[in-house]
Amino acid sequence: MDEELRTVMSRLRREAGASPEYERLVATGDLDELAEVLVSPGQPLWARELVAVRLGVAGDRRAFESLVLLLNHRDPPRCAAAAHALARLGDPRTARAAAALATNELRVAYALHPVRLLTELRAPESAPALITTLRRRLAPHDPYGKIALACVEGLGALGDGRARPVLTEACGHPRLAAAAAAALARLPE
Repeated sequence: MDEELRTVMSRLRREAGASPEYERLVATGDLDELAEVLVSPGQPLWARELVAVRLGVAGDRRAFESLVLLLNHRDPPRCAAAAHALARLGDPRTARAAAALATNELRVAYALHPVRLLTELRAPESAPALITTLRRRLAPHDPYGKIALACVEGLGALGDGRARPVLTEACGHPRLAAAAAAALARLPE
């Protein structure tokens, strides 16, 4: 079990309290039993998240929809857990879903983990989504500096030349200037 998954399990154990259901869901290796929790009514959020993450890490695509919902959750640890599982899921729909979440201006406050996931996926949708998101974050007095910085860093990591104009513009923003210059240096000539 990797460190991220260990952190998720520890957090969910606290949320579950003394529930024997938690121990059962952790102990089972039956993916069908886990998937049943995703469609059963009345399941607590911790159980749905636990099952979705376990299925996602196992590469079971039945977790996709639940993980995308968690990626867009208001609670950052849930978003991080979903991004971790989605990166390992191997579902071809993941990049498109992450791009839609990253570029949705109505949910921009929750775009940090979709932006980071797009960088990790290195999919064809990644650079265009990060460029779009960063361009919007360069507006005067935009309050989403962490998301702008994640886009700058992601574009540098992706090394896509299409990012040159927006990264050049980002150099003019004091909070992004150093990261944008470093990202530009990583782009091919």
